[in-house]
Amino acid sequence: MDYVMRVVRADEWPQVRQLRLDALKDPAAPVAFLESYEDSAAKPDVFWQQRAADAAEDGPGRVRQFVAESPQGEWVGSVTVLVESPDDEVRFGEASPVHQAHLVGVFVRPEVRGTGVTEALFREAVAWVWSLSAPRMERVRLYVHEKNPRAAAFYRKFGFVPSGQWILAPGDQGERELEYVLGRAS
Repeated sequence: MDYVMRVVRADEWPQVRQLRLDALKDPAAPVAFLESYEDSAAKPDVFWQQRAADAAEDGPGRVRQFVAESPQGEWVGSVTVLVESPDDEVRFGEASPVHQAHLVGVFVRPEVRGTGVTEALFREAVAWVWSLSAPRMERVRLYVHEKNPRAAAFYRKFGFVPSGQWILAPGDQGERELEYVLGRAS
């Protein structure tokens, strides 16, 4: 594979913004993301600048955004890692019972799906999680909408298992977001 997996840099906020907007145009966006294209497109540049700075290699350390970059410099995918601790404010889902990471914002452009890019992004993100030592991360979690079987199948193939926990999906449809977890191998 010729793609490079790496962490975003703070000055790459225009690319962070564009990839997110492209993700929100994907047909699966309504069950994959918690925000709309219109809401994200309306956010000011300062929002995107802060988002990139927080997720950069030299950011504060609680968030990392990994991107897959083609040899031509095109970003073809992304996953963001949120570090969570039991005493943190809940961002999404249930409060964290342990020190863990939460994968969000998973997107790979349709033309590179099935080529190994998603697996490579996840390997990079999960390796970073397991490398954290203070505190030691006990698991990685993510949520997947019950009407997103393609994503659920990928997560299971990667090694995530349903925890049995779920929350109501945003909106009043009575649909669920299912929690999947990946434990440490050792």
